[in-house]
Amino acid sequence: MFTAGEQLFFHDKKFTNDPKRCKQCKAKRARGSSRVRPETRTNCSQCGEETTVPFKPTQGRPVLCRVCFTQQKAPALQVQEEDAQQGSQLISEPS
Repeated sequence: MFTAGEQLFFHDKKFTNDPKRCKQCKAKRARGSSRVRPETRTNCSQCGEETTVPFKPTQGRPVLCRVCFTQQKAPALQVQEEDAQQGSQLISEPS
């Protein structure tokens, strides 16, 4: 199944587990899968605009369009940055 070169490489590296994929499977995986994610049409929970999402929405969880999602994400990132800056100031200040 595996060439002499592959077996030698396997032995030289002291691998103890057998390879899980053949060359063709490795090449296919390296190219990337052409798996298509199903797009679901829904309305944004915040602005009401129709949007598509790459998952099936579940009951009770808000679904945001791209604009609302980035707006919601931006303030959270600013808070994290401010916390990080305050933490570094506390560390650098002598007591």
